[in-house]
Formats: sequence, structure tokens, C-alpha cells
Amino acid sequence: MKAEVYADGAATRLEGPLLFLKRSVNVGLNEAVEVEDGQGNIRLGRVAAIDNESMTVEVLESTAGLGLEDTRVRFFGEPLTFDVGPELLGRIFDGVGRAIDDGPPVASDRTLRIDGLSINPAARDRPTDFIETGISTIDIMNSLVRGQKLPIFSGAGLPHDQLAIQIAHQAHLRKSGKRAASDDDEFAMVFVAIGVPYDSAERFRSAMEASGALEHTLLFLNLASDSSTQRLLCPRYALTAAEYLAFELGKHVLVLMTDMTNYCEALREVSASHGEVPSRKGFPGYMYSDLATLYERAGSIRGVSGSLTQLPILTMPSDDITHPIPDLTGYITEGQIVLDRELDRADIYPPVKVLPCLSRLMKDGTGEGFTHRDHPDLANQLYAAYARAVHVRVLASVVGREGLTETDRLFLDFGDSFETQFVHQQGMRTLEAGMELGWQLLRTLPPTELHRLNDRQIDEYIRQDQEAGDRK
Repeated sequence: MKAEVYADGAATRLEGPLLFLKRSVNVGLNEAVEVEDGQGNIRLGRVAAIDNESMTVEVLESTAGLGLEDTRVRFFGEPLTFDVGPELLGRIFDGVGRAIDDGPPVASDRTLRIDGLSINPAARDRPTDFIETGISTIDIMNSLVRGQKLPIFSGAGLPHDQLAIQIAHQAHLRKSGKRAASDDDEFAMVFVAIGVPYDSAERFRSAMEASGALEHTLLFLNLASDSSTQRLLCPRYALTAAEYLAFELGKHVLVLMTDMTNYCEALREVSASHGEVPSRKGFPGYMYSDLATLYERAGSIRGVSGSLTQLPILTMPSDDITHPIPDLTGYITEGQIVLDRELDRADIYPPVKVLPCLSRLMKDGTGEGFTHRDHPDLANQLYAAYARAVHVRVLASVVGREGLTETDRLFLDFGDSFETQFVHQQGMRTLEAGMELGWQLLRTLPPTELHRLNDRQIDEYIRQDQEAGDRK
């Protein structure tokens, strides 16, 4: 049994969420602590910095009413941990892993450190297999693969919260020849709201409960009113639970995190409180490695049946994709889905801007044996045709529609139809329905212009249907 270690009357000053103490005891970095005020109220914290004479404690709750003379700090002798167990799914937690759904305490069988365990690179398995989200611009054009980390780049005021809820409702494993039908029972969702307003948190909660998705979902809600230091820990608690579900229970876990910009803003705030030298736009120079400690927890491990897939959402400040937050995120992750303000103003939902989107691992989870043998070629042809349509729009703005060739006018019309029919969608659209719509749009173009399709595909999907339409 460990002896309890306390520091009484050691506090020297308090700045925001940071409590500075004289180093009167021997402690370790990131050690969990309890901060008790004169009224007996207890707050959770951790040791954030230490030197020979002082130490800094990050208090994870409000420091209002915390004095210096009567503050008592208890040291646990271990890092922050999270109690996990098979009954996690269906529960709702706050940003530091405390149940807030009025349910009974979680029956735990493991206690895990929230900073996670490093995955041996040699033990990592290449992400494979397809996760169907019901969003055609993702499923057809930028497919999500199990074990991948694929961020969504949004902007302030864009409907990324609505998109996150929709994906949480619709996402599921797609049966393939390599997986058993029982895989649907092994799919789980971890939904993480970081620094969101109270009304957004309630919307997430009520939407999950009303749809029944909460049964296979674990919900973490960190409010904008919570401490910035707590915001830094919320995704770590959530990913600890996700790792347990994936690598201990063998489930295929999809982690939706919104909004990572709030996380980075909290990181900047705490870094400034520590007096650290800022880097680009005031963010700490270690933000890249800090984000990597979150994103790199996604993946599959060889010999383990489960997988952990991440779909983080961030809002680009001023819609600037070169801002440090999306810029560094793009370096770590495997692609991006970009939402566009112009499409949103045109009432197109979801307003996915297809051309800058990318899924680097799409080829590993699509095609024969995963989705459909013609899926990759259809996606390539749709992308190429839409890229030409965007180019023709620029030309038409100069010479007018009348100055275009007949073929260019067909591509111009294709671009409009692609946005209003394919990108825009109401509710869920299956992969099969999305592919059929894609073939239907390509039939409006001359077969000689479809350079990404082979002769079999043109004969099967384009010419035969065009001839059938002509006979009618």
C-alpha cells in the first residue's frame, strides 16, 4: 500500500488554470493530483512542469474560490488513468471521463493510462476494408478505410456539426468476402465534442438518443465553459476508451472528434500560461508532435481483430487551409475532406469541395472484394470530369456560354448537375445508389471524352444505357 503524499501551504500563485507550488515533495511529470480548497472541494489536476524549486499543476476544473494559504494538494504517484470495461458503450462522459448520464458507475476490468500505449511500427497492419458513411462524396470519391485517419476541414458557420451527427447515425461496416456478416455487431462509435457550447452538446446527446445510435456509441462532451486544460485531456480519455474497445474487445471503432480547432486554441492558451516561446500565429512549436500523439493512435495491429479509425473535424480560421492547424493536421493524417462556403451558400449539403479532397488510403479499401470492381475507375472519371467542368466555368466567365464548344457546354452542365444531384443529398445514400447516380451523370457526356474508363465499362454503363434511352 502506497503512502499518501500531500503538499500543504505550498501554493505560491494562481494564474488561470495553473497552480504554482514550491517543490516540497518528490513527484513526477504528468502525475495525477487532487487539489483541495479550504471548504473541502476537490478538483482534479496533473503536474505539468517541475524543476528543482517549483512545480506547476494544471487544474482541470474551475479555479474560482481557490486560495493559496488553505490549498492542499494530494499526489497519486501515477499518471491520469481511465477505468474501462465492456459496458462502456451507451454511456455519456464529460471531458475527464466522469459519467454524466445519471447511470450507475461503469463496471471496469482495466485501468489504462490516458496517454495511450505506443504501437510498435513493425506491428502495425496496413489499413484495409471500407467503412460506409452514407455520404457519396466520401464513399464514392474519398473512401474511408478502417484504421485510417481522415480529417474534415470546415469553416465557422458551416454545417460540420450536422454532418458529424449524420455520419454517426449512418456509418457502418460494409460486408465483403473477407469479413463475416457478424462484423456489424463489432462496430462501435466514439463521439467526442471538444469545447462546444452547451446547446451543441445537448443537440449531440439528444440526436444520439433519439436515433438509437447511442447503443453502440460512447459520447464524451467537453463544454466551452470547461477549463482549457480539461479540453486537452478530453480526446485522450476518449481515445483510451476507443483503444480498449478496438484492441482489447476486438471491435472496429470509428472516432469522430469535433472541433480540433478548440483543442489547438486551448493548447495555445495553456502554452502561453506556461510562458513558453510561441511559434506560428502564437501556437507552441510542439503542436505538431502534440497532435501526432492523438492522430497516431489510429490504426490496425497485426494479429488483433479490431481497428481504430479517426474522423477528426476542425474549423479553419478565416477559411485558411494554410493555417497551422489544418496545415499540421494534413501532414499527420492520410488525406482531407474540405467543406466549401460557396457551396453552402448555394444550399448544397453537405458542401464538400471535391477537388481539394483526398483519401490516400482509398485504394486499399475499394475495388473488387471490398466495394465494387468498377468503383475506383468511376471515382477517377467523376473527378476528372468535374475538374474539367470547373475549368470550363472559368472560360465561360470570359467568353460566355455561347462562345464555348458543344462539348464544353456539356461539361458545364455536368458540373452543375454533379453539384446539385451528386454532392447534394438528403439523408443516407447507399454506395450502390451513389454509383448508379454517378454513371447516370456520366451518360450526359460523350463516351469519347471519358478517358478514365475502359471499353468494357463504357459499353456496360454508358453506351448500352444511352441506346436504351434512345429506343424509348
